[in-house]
Amino acid sequence: MGEFKDHFSGVAANYAEFRPVYPRALFEWIAGIAPRRERVWDCATGNGQAAAMLAEFFAEIIATDASAEQVTNGTKHPRIRYAVAPAERSGLEDQSIDVVTVAQAAHWFDLPKFYAEARRVLREDGIVLLWCYGKFLFGKAEIDRLLEDYYHDVVGPYWPPERRYIEEDYRTLEFPLAEFGAPRFDMEAEFTRERLAGYLRTWSATQRFMKTKGTDPVIELDGKLDRCWDRGEKMRVTSWPISIRAGRRPIRAD
Repeated sequence: MGEFKDHFSGVAANYAEFRPVYPRALFEWIAGIAPRRERVWDCATGNGQAAAMLAEFFAEIIATDASAEQVTNGTKHPRIRYAVAPAERSGLEDQSIDVVTVAQAAHWFDLPKFYAEARRVLREDGIVLLWCYGKFLFGKAEIDRLLEDYYHDVVGPYWPPERRYIEEDYRTLEFPLAEFGAPRFDMEAEFTRERLAGYLRTWSATQRFMKTKGTDPVIELDGKLDRCWDRGEKMRVTSWPISIRAGRRPIRAD
């Protein structure tokens, strides 16, 4: 992890359209544990998906991302202020933030520099929340097998090395905070085959496969799904857990 690795600017519009929606209960929990409901820094906001839900509970969300394309596609809300900035240099004022959130992005950061920045901008009783989600299941064996094959064997060699942190549920990420437990939350979604194809094309591994080979691996997968998934049929995800690291200051000095 280190300098900004831009895996998503090229699919920013698709990212906004096809990425899954976090459960409202997650943000109700965040609001309940926050020292104040004033200012949140949603770092690496992407298309502002988490920021938009945080805006229901907090007075102001500062949503930053290193990708100008992602920020351009960000969900608009009167309580959200977007800015193009890397995680390690937010441009925020000292001790001005109550909660720092990072959704599905911390594995890309230069973590020591990010934590130093979080320590600088957080108020003394502020909290940091990092979360990620990995693979999902439809609960239909043949579809799940095809997706496992796609994940591991088709685009598996094209996952960036940082992907392992998600596969390890962020448990192996450096986390120099006074950690506390978080409840389990699961995402839910309904997919048509078209939406599934759009979502798979937002994966960094799919994008790297396409750039390397010049072909779209999702087309072949979609053909294989013909025997077990009718066109127009909606499939509901049966399991899609969110893994959370939660902590309060003090953050250890470098």
